[in-house]
Amino acid sequence: MAYIVALTGGIGSGKSTVADAFARHGVTVVDADVIARQVVEPGTPALAAIAKRFGNEMLQPDGRLNRAALRQRIFSNPDEKSWLNQLLHPLIHQETQCQLAQVTSPYALWVVPLLVENNLQARADRVLVVDVDSETQLARTIARDGISRQQAQNILSAQVTREQRLAAADDIIDNSGTAQGIEPLVAALHRRYLELAASATRQD
Repeated sequence: MAYIVALTGGIGSGKSTVADAFARHGVTVVDADVIARQVVEPGTPALAAIAKRFGNEMLQPDGRLNRAALRQRIFSNPDEKSWLNQLLHPLIHQETQCQLAQVTSPYALWVVPLLVENNLQARADRVLVVDVDSETQLARTIARDGISRQQAQNILSAQVTREQRLAAADDIIDNSGTAQGIEPLVAALHRRYLELAASATRQD
């Protein structure tokens, strides 16, 4: 198994921008959000189970999952949310392990938005937090997703606090500037992670 650096951050913090910068250095990126979409693709048992439980209105005309409808359904219903998590989390975990086991780069970047919320820090060798202030998070989320400030605020409130996330960090990238400003920060961390991965391999 490769050395694993977990990348996390609140909504709108710019995790994808940072992950893309690492990918340009040849690092394999394993993204929990991408995997979460893969396990509910049309034709998967998980999508069939969701449609069976919540009805066909959870499906779009092309047969894909209607994420907005599902979010609406589980947002105010803890039991339904719990059922969905019990269905999807093992599938996401299984596929994540499968992808991490196939990594050929010296280390893997595992992108997990809810790393701290789901208490997954112990599954990584190192935790990198992408940090911005909450006002920036809200502005970026509203611009990206076309949602209201209240909706963005609700999502933000459902996540752990900035302080809790930073407390779990081994490394922090301040992403309040431009995308270009990220490059040298990522390059420095990439060199550091190559060293850490090499020394971990020597100890094995």
